[in-house]
Amino acid sequence: MTEFQPRPGQRVEGYDVTTRRGTDYYAVFADIPAADREVWERAEAFVDEVGTRMQDAWDTGSYPVDVAERAGELDLFNDGIDHPALTRFSPLAAGLVNMEISRGDGSLGTVLAVQGGLALRTLALFGSDEQQARWLVPVARGDVLGAFALTEPDHGSDSVSLETVARRETPTGSGTDAGWVIDGAKKWIGNGASGGITFVWARIDSPTDELHGAVRCFLVEQSTPGYAGTVITGKASLRGIHQAHIVLDGVRVPADAVLPGTKSFKDASTVLYSTRSGVAWSALGHATACYEAALSYAQQREQFGKPLAKFQMVQERLAQMLEELTAMQLYCRWMADLETRGELRPTQASLAKFHNTRAARRIASTARDMLGGNGILLENGVMQHMADIEAIHTYEGTESVQALLIGRDITGMSAFA
Repeated sequence: MTEFQPRPGQRVEGYDVTTRRGTDYYAVFADIPAADREVWERAEAFVDEVGTRMQDAWDTGSYPVDVAERAGELDLFNDGIDHPALTRFSPLAAGLVNMEISRGDGSLGTVLAVQGGLALRTLALFGSDEQQARWLVPVARGDVLGAFALTEPDHGSDSVSLETVARRETPTGSGTDAGWVIDGAKKWIGNGASGGITFVWARIDSPTDELHGAVRCFLVEQSTPGYAGTVITGKASLRGIHQAHIVLDGVRVPADAVLPGTKSFKDASTVLYSTRSGVAWSALGHATACYEAALSYAQQREQFGKPLAKFQMVQERLAQMLEELTAMQLYCRWMADLETRGELRPTQASLAKFHNTRAARRIASTARDMLGGNGILLENGVMQHMADIEAIHTYEGTESVQALLIGRDITGMSAFA
C-alpha cells in the first residue's frame, strides 16, 4: 500500500470521524460504579474488535453470525435480566452496553436487543425449569441464537390482534395430550432464520382449553417440520443482521413447548416494556456517533481557508446537537436510576424512547448535512447510523403508539381505536 501523497486539490487523504470523544457535557456518566464501567469497557472493546467486519456486513447485507456468538462469549447479552443462572447487570450497565454497541453499529445493537432483550428475557421470565435448564445458558452465551416472533405481516402496531393460532392435539383413542399444532405467519423477526429457536406468540384455538382465545408463547426449534424462515432482502436499514418472514404450517410441538408463565398478551407486553428503555439507550448510542463525527469533521475539514468549526453557523448547529444529545443522556441516566429503585413505570420508558429516537433522527440529519458529500460514505459512519435509526424509531412501538400510551397515562383516557 503506497503512502498518501498530497496533490493540488487534495491535501488530506481522509478524515478521522469515528474515534470516540467521550462526549458527556453535563458529566452524566462521571460517577459510574466500577462494576458498571467494566461492563461498558468490555462493550467498547467488542465494538473495536468487530467494527470493520460489521461495516462490511452492512455494505453487503450479510449477517456474520460468529460476531453474535462472540458477544455471548463476552457475556454481553444479559440486558439487566435477574436470574440466578445469569450474570446480573444493573439497569445502568445494561443501558451503557446498549448505548456503546449501537454507537459502534446498529445491526449489532439489534442483535443485542433480539438475543438478550427479547429472547433471553422471555425465557428467563416465563420459561419452565426444564426449558431454562436446557436453553438459558446456551442463549446467553450465543451458542444458540434466539428469536422473538410477535409481529405479523398484517399486525404490527396492533400486534394484540395477532392471528397465529395454536391448537391442542390429542392422539386418537389415547386421550392423552400430545402437544400443539401452530399455524400462522410472522414478519421482521430477528434471528428468525438463524437455525436456532424462536419464541412464537400465538392465540389458543381450543374451545376445551381454559385459556381458549388467550395469547401464549411457544418455544419452537427452527428445525421443526413446517417452520420456514425466509430472510427479508432489500433492507436499507440494519443490513448487518438478518430478519425473517416466518411461515408456520402445521408446526407440531410437544405439550411442554408452551412457556408456562405466559397466560395473556400482557406477558408479551412485559417483555416489550422492559426492552423499550433499551431502545432509548440505543438511540443515544447512534446520536453520540453522529454528533462526534460532525464535531471531528468540523475541526478537520477546511473550506474557504479555515476549519468549518470557525464558522458561526457550524458552531450553532453543533450547540443544537449537543443540547439534544445531553437531554438524551439525562433521560437515560434518570431512567436507569428509576429502574434501579424499582420505580420505573412502562410509560416513563415509552417517553424516553419517544424522545430519544426523535432526537436521534434530528442529530443524524444535521450531522449528515454537515459532512456534505462525505456524509454519505459508509466509512464515515453517519449515513449508516442515519439509516439504522429509522428502524429503531419504529420497532418496540412506533412514535404514534408511544404517544398514545403516554397520552392515555397523562389524561386517563384511551385514544386507541
